[in-house]
Amino acid sequence: MGLGGCIILIAVGAILTFATDWDMQGVNLDLVGVIFMIVGLIGVATFSSIARRRRVVMPPTTPVVEDRPHHHTRDGYSNGYGS
Repeated sequence: MGLGGCIILIAVGAILTFATDWDMQGVNLDLVGVIFMIVGLIGVATFSSIARRRRVVMPPTTPVVEDRPHHHTRDGYSNGYGS
């Protein structure tokens, strides 16, 4: 049962508990509604914990800086200070 099914269970349970005044012999609809809401909440909690474990966390990417040795060649015309 997915997240949508759990939310539907909660909604149906709330409707049965708070929005109906039907009387059925041998069935307490208020209790059935509360049970539906509890099962829906347990399903939402289970679904969210499973979804949290399935989530793949990628490590943050850092730029790779290559250290290249700088080769300074002296051609005899510069004094080494860039002039």
